[in-house]
Amino acid sequence: MRPSLRALLHSVLCLVSLATAGLAHAQESKIGFVDSNRVIRESAPARAAEVKIENEFSKRGKELQDIATRFKAASDKLDKEVSVLSEGERMKRQRDLAELDANFQRKQREFREDLSQRKNEELSLVLERTNKVLKQIAETEKFDIIFQEAAYFNPRIDITDKVLKALNGK
Repeated sequence: MRPSLRALLHSVLCLVSLATAGLAHAQESKIGFVDSNRVIRESAPARAAEVKIENEFSKRGKELQDIATRFKAASDKLDKEVSVLSEGERMKRQRDLAELDANFQRKQREFREDLSQRKNEELSLVLERTNKVLKQIAETEKFDIIFQEAAYFNPRIDITDKVLKALNGK
């Protein structure tokens, strides 16, 4: 059975109506975008976390600098005196230098690992707090979706300033 022209026209009109309704609904959607990198750079909680980590690790950083300075001084001294040292004394100083260097390398690696772990912990707390603020803004302002990453976004949907304002308590 071939559909009649009237049935075909009716089907086309129904499809057009559905498509139009879908477009109208899509136009009513509220979309937002947040630049997470900017939030991490500019928010008060992120800056406070940076200061906290810096204070927490400054003593260990200074210790590493002291070890590096001692190593350089001992290495320079050995270079200057190598021609007048006995074979036994030269080997002892080289062993001491190698031990100091190994100690420095170990402490530096531990420092980097601990620092990285603490940064990740603090970043996680900042992101958790940011997500709570995002959810609150989304619910309050009736957003359908908020993106945190995008290849492109129109600046009119950027709500980063609102998020920063909320995070910074202003």
